Amino acid sequence: MIRKAEINDVKEIQKLLIVFASRGEMLSRSLSELYESLRDFYVFEENGALLGTAALHIVWDDLGEVRSVAVQENAGRKGIGSQLVQACIEEARVLGLKRIFCLTYKPDFFGRHGFRMVDKSELPHKVWGDCIKCVKFPDCDENAMILEL
Repeated sequence: MIRKAEINDVKEIQKLLIVFASRGEMLSRSLSELYESLRDFYVFEENGALLGTAALHIVWDDLGEVRSVAVQENAGRKGIGSQLVQACIEEARVLGLKRIFCLTYKPDFFGRHGFRMVDKSELPHKVWGDCIKCVKFPDCDENAMILEL
């Protein structure tokens, strides 16, 4: 079941994100950041276990970011990540966003959801606020992708 994240989910979300962040596949998020952005997050829960998460972060009046997409490895290949991304896309449409982007090492996955590759320079500088926290900054090797809504 996909639902909006709740306060009691924050520590489980962080545990899941840490797995991928420790491998350099996404940014780590502090508990403080997660509590502050809790309303951005969706979770996938099954039998009381949090198996996946994704967030839609509003960047500007016409732009949002799909971020922190993570699924427990033992729950992979079941469509959980796709369902979470679709929830973010649907919310972006409801909110009236014109486009959403992601920075990813999985361009094929996001391509299946209609995202297309773009040069990072096409994204506004405001997007790069989180990048300074990344160990790979300024030599980012992620793919920038965008979806026009």
